[in-house]
Amino acid sequence: MKGIRIFTRNLSNAFKSIFRNFSLSIASIICTTITLVIVSLAMIFSANVNNFTKDIENTLTILVFVDKNATDEEINSIKSKILEIKNIKSDELIYKDKETLREEIMKNNGEDSSLYTIMKNLTPEANFLETEFILSVKDIADLKDTANTLKKIDKVTNVKYSEDVVDNMIPVFDVVKKVTLVIIIGLVIVTIFLICNTIKLTIFARKSEIEIMRLVGTSNFVIKLPFVIEGFFLGIIGSIVPIIATIWGYAIAFDKLEGYLFTNFIKMIDPLPFTIYVSGALILIGSIVGMFGSYATVRKYLKI
Repeated sequence: MKGIRIFTRNLSNAFKSIFRNFSLSIASIICTTITLVIVSLAMIFSANVNNFTKDIENTLTILVFVDKNATDEEINSIKSKILEIKNIKSDELIYKDKETLREEIMKNNGEDSSLYTIMKNLTPEANFLETEFILSVKDIADLKDTANTLKKIDKVTNVKYSEDVVDNMIPVFDVVKKVTLVIIIGLVIVTIFLICNTIKLTIFARKSEIEIMRLVGTSNFVIKLPFVIEGFFLGIIGSIVPIIATIWGYAIAFDKLEGYLFTNFIKMIDPLPFTIYVSGALILIGSIVGMFGSYATVRKYLKI
């Protein structure tokens, strides 16, 4: 019961402090709000770029062509060597022999086409098509090295993949993800700094009150707690506007852009539940940063 009373009293003191130092609290909330709005934008952009990269990883495949004169034993050996490569998704390996490819060509072309006629009259012995393996990789960053390893396998005549995508686009998106991560971390640090300064001014304004509390034997924990709670609520209040802007703004942007960024290039993540996750991250960042900033300031400037 005593612990509950102490917590309730400190909760009340924290709210009183917010209103007592209203101008400082508003300044901190506004700064936190602006910072979290930018954090939200960075998170949304980073998440969409990351989602686009994953879509590429899931759709990008390697075609491995096998010598048309390869025996069944040699083809099985090639398959075993492919499965030994760590970056290959073994459960997604697709094998198509010459006869399967011939049937697919016939199916995809009308009976009136000349290609259909050629394939229909093609005997197994005269089949000039090359057996192929269709592969998916675990890590697109290692796709080029994986392709080079595949080329070295005996009886593999050619290896094809979207080299331009790997060489040009993926490195750019990797840089974008790293930059946005640095921005988010930097903005969180700025938020901590702003809250620290607000709490520091509040501490100086209540210096006499704190001295009295220490003289009557109030524990360090009881003195610190109101400031930590105050920082917690400043962070939560500061995250309200960014959360509303995130949910409402992203939904509008998604509708206006018809679900795509940069002219149907990057498919946007569906608003729900994505914006809920981002909002949860914002309120978590705001509250934790507020608490940490307050605690660090009390400990540093009061030395209690």
